[in-house]
Amino acid sequence: MRAELRRLLATRMWSALLLAAAVLGGAMFGAMALVGPENFDPPMPGLDTETGLRAILGILGYTAFVPAAAGAIAATSEHRHHTAAVTFLFAPRRGRVLAAKLATYAVAGLAYGVVLAGSAGAALFTVAAARGISLGMPAGTVLALLARIGVAMMVYVLIGAGMGALIRNQVAALCVVIGYLYVGEPVLMMIPGVNALYPILPGGATAALTDFTYLADAMSDQLGSGTVPLLPPVVGGLVLSAYALTAAAIAVLIPMRRDVT
Repeated sequence: MRAELRRLLATRMWSALLLAAAVLGGAMFGAMALVGPENFDPPMPGLDTETGLRAILGILGYTAFVPAAAGAIAATSEHRHHTAAVTFLFAPRRGRVLAAKLATYAVAGLAYGVVLAGSAGAALFTVAAARGISLGMPAGTVLALLARIGVAMMVYVLIGAGMGALIRNQVAALCVVIGYLYVGEPVLMMIPGVNALYPILPGGATAALTDFTYLADAMSDQLGSGTVPLLPPVVGGLVLSAYALTAAAIAVLIPMRRDVT
């Protein structure tokens, strides 16, 4: 783990990841809060309502493609640059090496989540104070939601790493990860009957964990279909954890059974 952390800190991608978290959480989220959800097109409830505050906080969950892509890049980079053979020759116990890599990726994902949630929280409270707005939820509830969002980002790093282990081609892995998060799940939400699966998919589980029901409700209104109920937050967290464990198992077992070149 010490070697993996040193390698991690020497890589520009991970510093760029934390910078992206600060920009997305502080700058982008702060700008949305400053403009006000009620001025969006279409308009959303304001920050002084619980619905509006939960909705704008839930939007942070849609930055999950960033840590997912980082996990996929991390898992495929050693094969792309042909350094995996050296790593496994130096430390022939692949299970230990892969476990150390996953633990390091999880730490990086959590760091991304902390920076994202922390910068977003700072921007939200600063904008609310500057605009003289009384937030629609107690500060403790807001911080709890931000903490859940931060933890969810760690899960997406592991999901991306699992996909990168399954698909060793870096470009293909990135296309699958980003394409699924941006195209796959939204398309499933629009298909009557099939959208009943949304609550148990990664995006639906994240929405349940963060109490972000606005998108599912809006999609149901647009399609004229019944609302697909999300799982309770605790169950959503458990489902998301199951995805993380599955991705971690894939990231360990697949390389264990493959030759390295």
